[in-house]
Amino acid sequence: MFRKLLLILAALLATSACTQLSARPLVEMTVVDRDRGDWLPQYRHRGDTWIAGMPGHRYAVRLTNTTGRRVLVVLSVDGINAVTGQTASASQGGYVLDPWETTEINGWRKSLDDVAQFVFTDLGDSYAARTGRPRNVGVIGIAVFEEARPRYVPYPSPAPINRDNGYSRAEEKAAAPAVAESRAAGVARQSIGTGHGEREWSPVGETDFERASRSPAQVAEVRYDEERRLAALGILPRPYWRQRDEAPRAFPSGFVADPPGWH
Repeated sequence: MFRKLLLILAALLATSACTQLSARPLVEMTVVDRDRGDWLPQYRHRGDTWIAGMPGHRYAVRLTNTTGRRVLVVLSVDGINAVTGQTASASQGGYVLDPWETTEINGWRKSLDDVAQFVFTDLGDSYAARTGRPRNVGVIGIAVFEEARPRYVPYPSPAPINRDNGYSRAEEKAAAPAVAESRAAGVARQSIGTGHGEREWSPVGETDFERASRSPAQVAEVRYDEERRLAALGILPRPYWRQRDEAPRAFPSGFVADPPGWH
């Protein structure tokens, strides 16, 4: 089943702008390391949820609709809308999930047919830093909306997608000083970001969606960085990090072997 992509702004009901966030998650979000083939464990630390990313590894954001009705999910990666390339806002377009549907978003949406893969990379090489927006590198988030009426309502055809995600070469050139600044100052607080990887076939369809409220019913986010950084911050459990770091052990295994040159 194709993922359904909402490319135009959904109609909003004239309801209060303050919608109470749901205690029960409408959508569950996990991150999958595509090169390892498994999901990344989440760690709670001082009110934040963290995952450890491996530089150079591709990843996907797995979204699961836990309800029996359609929902709209606006996906933000490093503070950028993964569909439009705009600085992320909950009012923008996103992905519409059918009841109980699970899907994986593998990259930045380039067209109805393909994406540029999400890949953990050096901070300065991240898509956000290269487009002059490094401030929110290191966080993946979703804003979830419930549907006002579970029926199809026709809308005008959406405008074609800009394959450069609305960010021109001239703007990228103008952002060069900000990129240089982020490489110098940003490394102290964040070591990796999400790069604009290779193109990958990932077809989607179009649909319409009327939001039940102006404000999202659920907002969730997960922060990420390298294992070494999370270990230094005390976020990773010590036994986990020692095992990953291959620390010396008193009783590795086996018996005493003859030293080299022994006769």
